Amino acid sequence: MNNSVTPATNDARKGDVVAPTKEKGWFYTDTVKDHFFHPKNFLEDEAGYGDAYLGMVGSPACGDAMKVWLKIEKEADGTERIKDFKWKTFGCASAIASTSMLSVMVTENGGMPIEAALALRPQDIMERLGGLPARKVHCSVLGDKALRSAVMDYYRKSGQIDKVEVEAGRLIDKVLKITDHDIEEAVLEGADTLEKVQARTKVGTGDPSCIPEVENLIRFYKEKYFGA
Repeated sequence: MNNSVTPATNDARKGDVVAPTKEKGWFYTDTVKDHFFHPKNFLEDEAGYGDAYLGMVGSPACGDAMKVWLKIEKEADGTERIKDFKWKTFGCASAIASTSMLSVMVTENGGMPIEAALALRPQDIMERLGGLPARKVHCSVLGDKALRSAVMDYYRKSGQIDKVEVEAGRLIDKVLKITDHDIEEAVLEGADTLEKVQARTKVGTGDPSCIPEVENLIRFYKEKYFGA
């Protein structure tokens, strides 16, 4: 046992938030710290963004919340590029750093085509950040979800209704009324096995016939968010 690690530090380390030694006070990478202390494209004044395309996820009353403003231009060849990405959040350090990095990735090199932005995965953002503590991965999806919400706002306002995707939870456990979104959130919170997901949601305890589908969803969300 490393004597420099106190029992209290070990307990905190279970949350993957602090460093395992006293010599290093942060678990976050230097890139994460830079984007947290110096967030890029943070919107200080909403004036001038009244006609931007708006996306919002979460609720300030319940915890993390994210708002994104996009400006999109359509080029002569029909390519629709995101030229500006501004954001605000009530989220934690990981949410701030992840969204700051996402805003850079989407707008660098003249702006990313919409289709490419929608194809970005949380692990793409984490790779640019040099990683995030495992328990903070769920924070990295806030900006991504708000981006998608803003793109849907663009599709609606530009008359591309056929491209609008409406998120709606699909009922998986019909007895306990547990949806695929409940399972997604559990995986994002670190539940990577059926037993761990059941510990959080009780899924399958009321309707065991849904367990094979639950296992498929766990594999799907692990691949989607963690590449595993």
